[in-house]
Amino acid sequence: ETGSEDIDILPNGLAFISSGLKYPGLKSFAPDKPGEIFLMDLNEDNPRAVELRISRGFDLASFNPHGISTYID
Repeated sequence: ETGSEDIDILPNGLAFISSGLKYPGLKSFAPDKPGEIFLMDLNEDNPRAVELRISRGFDLASFNPHGISTYID
């Protein structure tokens, strides 16, 4: 309902997608739903986004992702 906000694609074809941005003045179809991060494997024949589970102790209620980036060590 909230759409994706950003995507970062790793060299191996894995894509991380942030979703759920809520911004003042921007209509939200799911105002009480927290933000999410999805993973998509672009190497698959029919790639689909899968929601990643966020570890315990993280404040999901206020999670409002705006952008995403990855760091490869």
